[in-house]
Amino acid sequence: MSGTFLGMPSFPRAAEEAVGNETLRANLRHATHTIRDKRSRAVAELSDWEGLREAGKQIKDHTLRYLDRYLEQLESAVTAAGGTVHWAADAAEANRIVTGLVRATGEREVVKVKSMATQEIGLNEALEAEGIAAYETDLAELIVQLGEDRPSHILVPAIHRNRGEIRDIFRREMGRWGRAAPEGLGDAPGELAEAARLHLREKFLRARVGISGANFMVAETGTLVVVESEGNGRMCLTLPETLISVVGLEKVVPTWRDLEVFLQTLPRSSTAERMNPYTSMWTGTTGEDGPRAFHLVLLDNGRTGVLADEVGRQALRCIRCSACLNVCPVYERAGGHAYGSVYPGPIGAILTPQLRGIGSEVDASLPYASSLCGACYEVCPVAIDIPEVLVHLRERVAERGGGGHRLERAAVRAAGWLLDHPGALGLGERLAARTRALHPRRLPGPGARQWTASRGLPEMPGEPFRDWWRRNRS
Repeated sequence: MSGTFLGMPSFPRAAEEAVGNETLRANLRHATHTIRDKRSRAVAELSDWEGLREAGKQIKDHTLRYLDRYLEQLESAVTAAGGTVHWAADAAEANRIVTGLVRATGEREVVKVKSMATQEIGLNEALEAEGIAAYETDLAELIVQLGEDRPSHILVPAIHRNRGEIRDIFRREMGRWGRAAPEGLGDAPGELAEAARLHLREKFLRARVGISGANFMVAETGTLVVVESEGNGRMCLTLPETLISVVGLEKVVPTWRDLEVFLQTLPRSSTAERMNPYTSMWTGTTGEDGPRAFHLVLLDNGRTGVLADEVGRQALRCIRCSACLNVCPVYERAGGHAYGSVYPGPIGAILTPQLRGIGSEVDASLPYASSLCGACYEVCPVAIDIPEVLVHLRERVAERGGGGHRLERAAVRAAGWLLDHPGALGLGERLAARTRALHPRRLPGPGARQWTASRGLPEMPGEPFRDWWRRNRS
């Protein structure tokens, strides 16, 4: 993955600033509660939801186990259907491939389908460096791009913006990117959507190159699948003469029968719909309908490293539904930008450190961006045990060492000795109880000070439990 997202600080510092923004918290609270409530109702309609969830998990685990076989099958099928497959080991190689393909067409602008993979590799910035303008066409991505912002949610990238803010962005910025916003634009959803439609239509009709990701790739036929709610993605996938799709290796599924499971679980988990309004599928090129040239860029960028970790690899099951974000109490208060990655929330806290490594302060802090409440696991449609992976990654961070971790190990050793000597433990408990009026509300020292800055110390009882038990139960 590319470097630190937005040059953000580590999660604790970024979150501390975010929770002080009352507008941000209100926007997030309203949006996440609305989505999660709708999702609960949509999932409750299916009596076999848990069976579908387990099926999705088994399909993904099987595919990851034999990933090399299915990727080779996919490459053969795409090639036989008239497409060209490119393999990219990292973000730099993927960007070189895509910019080279666009330059070969002679075009200087592209339209884009919403894509996490292209955000992950920083494709827009790479294209801009080559003099190529990339236009986001998803409504929320358009808001983010016009506002010179960054996405803060997997499904709703502009979830941190309210309607008034979006209206102001459209009024101020649309004219610089193309068709200006209508005079007197208000903040009603219909007005905002119409302004975006008019702005984007001229780009759809002019563009000769489209860039997309994919939600799924079917190995047996070489078919790619994009699910969306607006129809802008379909315009990008069908109107341009050249289509370039950048897709993570893990998005492959073996068969159409496997795809059927995810086309039930993804819509309900993400948009709380029984099915997506637009499900676009394409297999190579036809010569008469759709793009005349199709290129598939298969992106590794750290994924094979994740695959090697027996605990952490379950993060590669993710189908990017964002259900975990909408139930997470930490995400609701801190927002997506605090995670320092294009993948925010609980899934970002386990996926990003594995893709990028835990060498930076940002990535080392992400496994701690959770209360371990388990709500994310309960709603995940492919049963990723996010708390398990978080604890696993915390162990890896601790193994890297550092002053704070040395202090932690020393404290654990001291506690172990104390628990092995009941007499010393009892004496310490009595001493602590008798001096409780003198106990500080905040602890001194670098690590302790940070811990107690946002947590109250437990109140010490008047006597140790063992003394109470001896007096009342002996």
